[in-house]
This record gives sequence, C-alpha cells and structure tokens, in this order.
Amino acid sequence: MLQSINHLCGPLLDSLQHVHVSPALGRRALHPTISTSGEARKSAEKTHFFNVPAFLTVSGQLHLEVMAGAFTHVFTFGPTFRAENSQSRRHLAEFYMVEAELSFTESLEDITQVMEDLFKTATNTVLSKCPRDVELFHKYIAPAQKDRLEQMLKKKFVIISYNEAVEILKQASQTFTFKPEWGCDLQTEHEKYLVKHCGEVPVFVINYPYDLKPFYMRDNDEDGPQHTVAAVDLLVPGIGELCGGSLREERLPCLESRLQRLGLVDAYQWYLDLRKFGSVPHGGFGMGFERYLQCILGVDNIKDVIPFPRFSHSCLL
Repeated sequence: MLQSINHLCGPLLDSLQHVHVSPALGRRALHPTISTSGEARKSAEKTHFFNVPAFLTVSGQLHLEVMAGAFTHVFTFGPTFRAENSQSRRHLAEFYMVEAELSFTESLEDITQVMEDLFKTATNTVLSKCPRDVELFHKYIAPAQKDRLEQMLKKKFVIISYNEAVEILKQASQTFTFKPEWGCDLQTEHEKYLVKHCGEVPVFVINYPYDLKPFYMRDNDEDGPQHTVAAVDLLVPGIGELCGGSLREERLPCLESRLQRLGLVDAYQWYLDLRKFGSVPHGGFGMGFERYLQCILGVDNIKDVIPFPRFSHSCLL
C-alpha cells in the first residue's frame, strides 16, 4: 500500500504545472525536522542558532506572497507543522501541503476555479498514470470510492456562503454535537453534512466571519454584526475540509489597523512593507496532501497515507 502511495506523488506534483499556477519556486528545498532529544532542547535554551528564536513553519504562504510579487503565479510543496492537540482520523502534527499564490486577482471565484482545476487535473493525471495503484485501494480498501471519485470529477463544485451553510445546518433534521451558530467555526460533522446536503460533491464555503479568520484575509467591508472576510474552504466527501484560502488584504491601512489591534505590528513589519512599497490584489490557498490522498483513495485514517505519522503525544520516529 505504501509503495502505491509513493507512486502517486510524482504524477500528482507534475500535474500542478498544467494548472494556472507556475512552479516559480519549484519544490521547496527546506525540509525541517523534529528534534525530541533532551540534549537538543537544553542546547536551544542556551543559544539560538539564528541568533533569534526560530520555529517550525505552519505555512509557506507569507513567503509565497513575496515571490508572487515577482513571478505572479507561484506554488510550493513542503512539510508543514501544526501543534493541534487532536487524535482524530484527519489530523497530523506534521504533514505536506501544496500552496499557491496568484497576483492580480480580485475575486474569490478566481481562487475557487484554480482550486477546482487543481483537484480535477491532479486526480485525472494520477488516474491515467497510476491506474493499478489507485485500483488497489478501490478494490481492497474502499470499493465504493471509484464511483464517488467519478462523480466528483464529472460534476461542477458547489459554492455556498457561510451564511447559507449555517442556515442549512440549523434547518437540518440531524442532531449535531456542536450546535451550529453564526460566528462559530464549522466542525467536521457540519462539513460532512453540508457535502451530503449538496449531493455528495465538493462544496466551497465562502465569506467567513471576520473574527474567525487570520489577519491577512481581505475584509469584505461590511457594516453590521455579520462582518466577513473573503475566505474560502473546500469541503469534500468523506473528509470535510481539504483546502483553505482567501483573498489577501492588500490595503495597507486595513492591514496595519488589524495588526495593531492584535499587537503584531513589530513582528510583521516586513509584511506591511510589501504593501507600503507597492502591492497588487492577490490571493491563494493551501491543500493538505495527505487529506487529498485520503479523498481520492478512500482511506479512512490520515495516519495510513504517510510513512511516519507524527501527531500529539506520538513522535517515535
């Protein structure tokens, strides 16, 4: 099984070049590791290798924004780290992510179109170049996944707003563990229900509440209690969230004001300078590689699609 998963990686990455995103950065050469030895920790306490505190990356997005200013459309693929204390079937502390950034875009529809094109182009490439590897999973692991995947590739992805999603959930006959309310994040049970409600095809949820999302997402400039940002999540059958993205806040006064409220101006002065000295409307997204493999292969547990799964309270290798 692991050998088959490994075969899929090359064709999938090659397919990125056929979407509207150019490999200006190529594949990231930086591969940080996790150190668990007591000696390493004591050494780090005494001195900083870079003379300043340094941490494992949670995303390459901010650096991609720098490169997109020069190359317009760029992507990167590399390891990503999240300290989320979760033992679920879809979370890892270390995973790989494809991230893309596009300059000269002022519409979420531009971002969602690239996300849909990426999913369909990558999947068709994998199916054509690695049919036996995919068939192995569809035959022995998830017999119904082949038909589900064909429907995902055939049908147009659905787009709904966060407001619409909350109303759909409130009207559902199903009882949720987490009550759906405007201003609360969508839980996995909500995401899976929305996909089912929309006919078991991938669903884009757009325009999330302002207070739910990070500082770099573009303010929709709405008055009133339902203040939103131009954010988007792609939900897929069986998994829930696969991709997350947004338009970026390119307006210096808006970005500066939010960073001031968060007390982050000094830490992100270089990011403000990107706007101060000239910027363009832009946006981007990230797609979790292991969740993508789960989606196309029908694997239930994310820990089964990566050679050395690392998650909270488990980092043996």
